Amino acid sequence: MELKAVKRSITGKGVQALRREGRMPGVVYGGKHESLPIEVSAKEFGKVFNEAGESTVVTLNIDSDSKSVLIHEVDLDPITNEPRHVDFYAITKGQKVEVGVPIVFTGEAPAVKELGANLIKVLHELEVRGEATELPHEITIDVSDLATLEDHISAKDIALPPGVELITEPAELVVTLAMPEEEPEEPVEAPDISSIGISEERGKKEEEGEENPAE
Repeated sequence: MELKAVKRSITGKGVQALRREGRMPGVVYGGKHESLPIEVSAKEFGKVFNEAGESTVVTLNIDSDSKSVLIHEVDLDPITNEPRHVDFYAITKGQKVEVGVPIVFTGEAPAVKELGANLIKVLHELEVRGEATELPHEITIDVSDLATLEDHISAKDIALPPGVELITEPAELVVTLAMPEEEPEEPVEAPDISSIGISEERGKKEEEGEENPAE
């Protein structure tokens, strides 16, 4: 996976004009590499980021130089949620890095289908460490074995590729089950019997008064 970039001389408030032209500012750093300001096509970066995420090595072609990098951090616009700045982490061969790998859930839990339980996804990524070229793009978890409310999957239960080490706390829950909570019924107020009695008694007296009008 490749992405073209050029060295950037525009900094500060000038990057706003850069963004209006469809370019996005960024920086490359890490390892023995000095921090280098760059700019990339916002459209092309979006395509690469959607496919690579933060755990897949990307070849960043900067003018005539190529660097193997990971997309380390992406700053999103708070209104549009579009990327507006990116940090690339340059890696060297054999170097181990720590990244968050997204979790993809597959299958259907029998406890959901047969018992009506809710599948609660506690974690959506795992923190792992390994050589950049060995890191998985995503981690797939099959929930088809979750048949009872006591069943769950912890971080330690997930098989990782050779050479990849789990950083997330092993006992931390990844997915569990729970029955939906029943909403309490609103109490129905009982009628005021004493008021009804008074009304009925008053009605009788009024009827008797009509039959035997006072002289």
